[in-house]
Amino acid sequence: MSELIRSMTVLQVADLQRSLDFYTGRLGFSSHGSWGDPPCFAIVQRGAVTFALDETRETGAPVPGNQYWAAYLYVTGVRDLLESFRKAGVPIERELEETPYGLLDFDIRDPDGHVIAFGEDLQPRPGVGPGLARLD
Repeated sequence: MSELIRSMTVLQVADLQRSLDFYTGRLGFSSHGSWGDPPCFAIVQRGAVTFALDETRETGAPVPGNQYWAAYLYVTGVRDLLESFRKAGVPIERELEETPYGLLDFDIRDPDGHVIAFGEDLQPRPGVGPGLARLD
């Protein structure tokens, strides 16, 4: 039997080095390397979250936008995380708020305009993944 074990969000970026600097220097991700000559693709990871950064190949081509979130990341210690991002100069798109979907979350915006949410479950249940209690 097959099972899905992990995912990696792929974000299109205009400038690979700028994005690598942002994700590693400001958001605390580790780089797993970059590929291409010159480099045009990289993988970064923090905890169980992995992003691929894929540089636009056409000069001047716009980076695709998302309707809103490019990714939603479940976390613990959301208040501490927000404070660490503030200290690192990360642009906060939406301040911390308690949501109707049972999470305490906030949004940041990366250099390419991708909005990424970070949320902590307000009523975690043992054995149920973050945010999934409301899907029962």
